[in-house]
Amino acid sequence: MLKIEKRAVDSRWMQLGSPLIATVLTLITGAVLFAALGHDPFNALYTFFVLPVSDLYGVTELGLKVTPLLLCAMGLMLCYQAKVWNIGAEGQFVIGALGGGIAALYLPSLGAASLWVTLLFGILAGMAWSALAALLKTRFAANEILTTIMLNYIALNLMLYAVHGPLKDPSGFNFPESAMLPANTMLSTLIDGYRLHVGFLIALLAMVSVWVVSARSMIGFQIKVLGEDERAAAFAGFSTNKLVWYVLLISGGLAGLAGIAEVAGPVGQLNPYVAAGYGYSAIIVVFLGRMNPVGILIASALLALTYMGGEMAQMQLGLPKSLTGLFQGMLLFFLLACDLFISYRVTWSQMKRVEV
Repeated sequence: MLKIEKRAVDSRWMQLGSPLIATVLTLITGAVLFAALGHDPFNALYTFFVLPVSDLYGVTELGLKVTPLLLCAMGLMLCYQAKVWNIGAEGQFVIGALGGGIAALYLPSLGAASLWVTLLFGILAGMAWSALAALLKTRFAANEILTTIMLNYIALNLMLYAVHGPLKDPSGFNFPESAMLPANTMLSTLIDGYRLHVGFLIALLAMVSVWVVSARSMIGFQIKVLGEDERAAAFAGFSTNKLVWYVLLISGGLAGLAGIAEVAGPVGQLNPYVAAGYGYSAIIVVFLGRMNPVGILIASALLALTYMGGEMAQMQLGLPKSLTGLFQGMLLFFLLACDLFISYRVTWSQMKRVEV
């Protein structure tokens, strides 16, 4: 009889190998799915995972989609290290886009400083949104999973109200979108003729900065102690409430920066579709990357590739764009399933016959 029993020590091999196994299982399942839909599985997988990055344009577009995922994921990494389960990066992303977009559209022009003011307002808006969850958790002991999820929907509805109402472009042919942002509030591109912008470099800088805070600072040590044992953190004199505020504000600020970078980058205006699920996908990125900055960068590239692959499969194979969500869901499912074997293992035991 097969049974699952607790390991004496967590498997180091499974800790490292779980993301790779989950990725392979996702590819195999995807191949079976494509075959069931009547497509050559090898050609379909090539179209989904290879064709989108087969030229320089594709590579730059990959970097464009990595940017918001990496920014959101690095903030979430700090939260999850502290066992503060922030599920609200999506809402913080949207509010950051909205706050920064309003600043770009309505504040007086400050010349070259207008871009920095726009980015700052996006960061502050994201921090303010995450501060609501921090207040509810530290003051009223509200579960941050519930509050951050609910705040996501409130943020989205605020965006919908804004682009259907006061921010709607009167010259926009009645589409729910704002006017285009002024040129001096837009992020410059890294390569002429391509959409990849300096936000990608900002995301890499944020990744290094968060890694330094997490691995080389006292507050990073406090965050990890809090995540391992809240009572031990209190015994050591660490303020739990301050650490909760710290990780949520950093996470909200980075998600807000991702939001305004998306608006001031490839989108160029506010609209209801600016988020594209980056905040939710960043949760998968954090766990797939094992809460390690390099792992998160690689995982961001893989999840970004699923966005591009979904679009390519829609154009080349006539498959629905929802295939992106399906692949991301399968990846998360297999990752969680494989993670079970970090602390547990399957054993075989022979059933004993009962003599009557």
